[in-house]
Amino acid sequence: MRFEPRPNPSRIMILMSPVIAIALTSIVAMALFALAGQNPLEALITFLTAPLADLYGFGELLIKAAPLVLIGVGLAIGFRAGIWNVGAEGQLTVGVIFAGYVALKYGPAGGWWVLPLMVIAGAVGGIFWAAIPALLRVRFNASEILVSLMLNYVAALWLSWLIFGLWRDPAGFNFPQSEPLAPDALFPILIEDTRANVSVLFALGAVLAGWLFMNRSFAGFQLKVTGLSEGAARYAGFGVSRAVWIGMLASGAAAGIAGVGEIAGPLAQIFPTASPGYGYAAIIVAFLGRLHPVGILLSGLLMALLYLSGDVAQMSLGMPSSITGLLQSTLLFFLLTTDVFIQYRIRFQSSNRQGAAA
Repeated sequence: MRFEPRPNPSRIMILMSPVIAIALTSIVAMALFALAGQNPLEALITFLTAPLADLYGFGELLIKAAPLVLIGVGLAIGFRAGIWNVGAEGQLTVGVIFAGYVALKYGPAGGWWVLPLMVIAGAVGGIFWAAIPALLRVRFNASEILVSLMLNYVAALWLSWLIFGLWRDPAGFNFPQSEPLAPDALFPILIEDTRANVSVLFALGAVLAGWLFMNRSFAGFQLKVTGLSEGAARYAGFGVSRAVWIGMLASGAAAGIAGVGEIAGPLAQIFPTASPGYGYAAIIVAFLGRLHPVGILLSGLLMALLYLSGDVAQMSLGMPSSITGLLQSTLLFFLLTTDVFIQYRIRFQSSNRQGAAA
């Protein structure tokens, strides 16, 4: 048995692949609900609709989706060029560190300018952390996958060191948290009676900017060509190193700004775990959205719903909240599996033919 590339993969099936993956994941979810003694269909409906039962739940969906969409669009820019940044979690964390420094130092005595400065600092922090694997890839051909992944843990330890030390709130009863951020360091609420804030607009802006860059700019065309064939890109005079820098720094900036949205939004403080894994989940969001900004917007909303549904599963269905991570990984597994069968067909060869060929 061997995999043989299909000469012309079906474009319809490429577009339908996320739908198939979602349907198969739903079947797995219903099987899990049945094993837990629940009515599978009713439990699935509750799992998906209960978080959106009121306006507050809708606001929670938006603030959960905002960082996923923002990071997903940034990652898609690099992924299209074959630049595999898996360090968005660390870049988000360093964005939190840079923006948190601004908020703690200038927020209590600052003004309207504190929040824009935090956004800039968060973007700079994400770019700085993404520049490390980019530099090592360009200069030493080091794998950006391994370097960016390992830097996630370095960033997490850096933030923990600050929160457990210099930034610990003296009035926080020894809990690992910073002082509450000043009002000038917080995003304004976008929808009354919810926690949805202006960070949602950053995600929508990223979708528009990402679409224009990927589909209407010469640099976006260069990245696409590089992703399809580095040899063709070099022949056309497109620098592969330039694609590495653009792909890594764009995703780093997006992740850093997403980090600002967390501490200046629903958290309003800095914690060692400022992100519940958005940097990793955004990878699924990017691929589920087929690396297209509009698709990423839709898949980001779906992934945010899974995060909210984890609480519902625990409170209403008697299941562990970790089912969210299980279904996220299952969704990615089915998405990759369907993509393999879209791009390749299986060929079976008899043992006699193999012996003759030998």
